[in-house]
Amino acid sequence: MNVIVCVKQIPDPALPGALDPATKTLKRDGKLILDESDSYGVEMALQLVDAAGGGEVGLVSMAPNGEVSGLRTALAMGAAKGVLVSDPALQGSDALTTAKVLAAAVQRLGAADLVIAATESSDGYTGTVPEQMAELLGLPSVTFAKRVVVEGGTLKVDRQTEEGYDEVTCPLPALISVTAGVVEPRYPSFKGIMAAKSKPVENVTAADLGVTPVGWAGAGQEITNVAAAEARQAGEIIEDDGETYLKVVAYLENLKVI
Repeated sequence: MNVIVCVKQIPDPALPGALDPATKTLKRDGKLILDESDSYGVEMALQLVDAAGGGEVGLVSMAPNGEVSGLRTALAMGAAKGVLVSDPALQGSDALTTAKVLAAAVQRLGAADLVIAATESSDGYTGTVPEQMAELLGLPSVTFAKRVVVEGGTLKVDRQTEEGYDEVTCPLPALISVTAGVVEPRYPSFKGIMAAKSKPVENVTAADLGVTPVGWAGAGQEITNVAAAEARQAGEIIEDDGETYLKVVAYLENLKVI
């Protein structure tokens, strides 16, 4: 069984982020790490390949400056190879362009029985990229997967909902987006970290994939202004004088809650 996982490399959330004053987008000029939300997809892919008794896990990613630090983490976990799309022209790409690029990268890697993505990324998210990729690839899509099993050529998924979960089945190949906590990601071993240094990562551009237009030219949006959020105002403190409930009721009535 061959599984391809979409992994995003993001600025370290432990460090203060900064916006580029020219583009009004998040600066990504330093070292990038594997998005934690994608580590669940990598682990799920590795477990499915092990359960199938053979195959491999491939990775696709978009990142500036040829950055591969996050990809190497996923390779150290056990993935076999990757395709990195790194192209200055991609700056400013919207969700649909991102989906087009990743779908083309999946096709370049090829021979996927299953494509896995996170529900959304941690640094900027729409929650739409996996479904757009599925449409572009012509694959059935199952979102919010909290449990995934493959039996023969059939995918069985427990799809998380507000009320519980739906039991969904569909034929392979397919594309799924997994929720955080679907599995417990493994820590890369020292042996895995050393092996990851020699695993192949093909670096391509949008032009190599035949995707155009990209970046701001292909985006259906424009960032015209960025402003700091208003500071939260302090709430009203009510001292308990024995009839505080009357003040609470009056407050709720004023809000038209009751």
